[in-house]
Amino acid sequence: MKRIVFALGFLFFYQGVSAQGFFNTERITNLENFDKKRWSWGYFLGMNFYDFQFQYELDRDEIETDRNMGFNIGLIGNLRLSEYFDLRLEPGIVFANRNVNFPGFEERRFRFREVEANYVHVPLLLKFSTKRLNNFKPFVVGGVSVAHNLSSNEDNPSDNSAGQFRMRDWAGFLEVGFGIDFYLDYFKFSPSIRGVFGMTDEIVPDNDPNSPWTSNINTMKTRGIFLNFTFQ
Repeated sequence: MKRIVFALGFLFFYQGVSAQGFFNTERITNLENFDKKRWSWGYFLGMNFYDFQFQYELDRDEIETDRNMGFNIGLIGNLRLSEYFDLRLEPGIVFANRNVNFPGFEERRFRFREVEANYVHVPLLLKFSTKRLNNFKPFVVGGVSVAHNLSSNEDNPSDNSAGQFRMRDWAGFLEVGFGIDFYLDYFKFSPSIRGVFGMTDEIVPDNDPNSPWTSNINTMKTRGIFLNFTFQ
């Protein structure tokens, strides 16, 4: 996963540096007035790599989380605040999947939990862009988001003793990322990388306070990486 992020980060950096070479060359400017609109709309497709960050009560063997690739899809509403700043609302659906392995168990049915989460994910983001370089414009983005887990079983009376890993319905996140706007002939295409950091505890403890699964967990927060491709 780190190699993927590094490769994409290098690609964005290379494209941004290459774009500066166009300063001294007259080029056709695509969508010249696109960013002058007060409002603009679009959609995004992408992938995610989620895992959990655990904080423990005692220093014992740690819980292992295996990342699996998930998918994102959603809409974009963009409000132009100034030449360099935009406010964005990006409601979407996030399909995430993680595998959790608890220490201290030999049998797989006690040790392994597959955690599926389908979030209705709503970020509110502030986008800061550089000056446009012909048909390229690097940007950074940051903000907060809330998510409702449609796969949550928070109210399920069964817990890990019955094979049920429970998570809370709602979660809050901090998000920060970077990308590049590419102005093509008919639309703007924007690949980006974004880190997503959970701010709220999502674990629902087992009914038994001495549970071998959850008794040593102080907090469990989601964290991950989004690779999004935006079309406006």
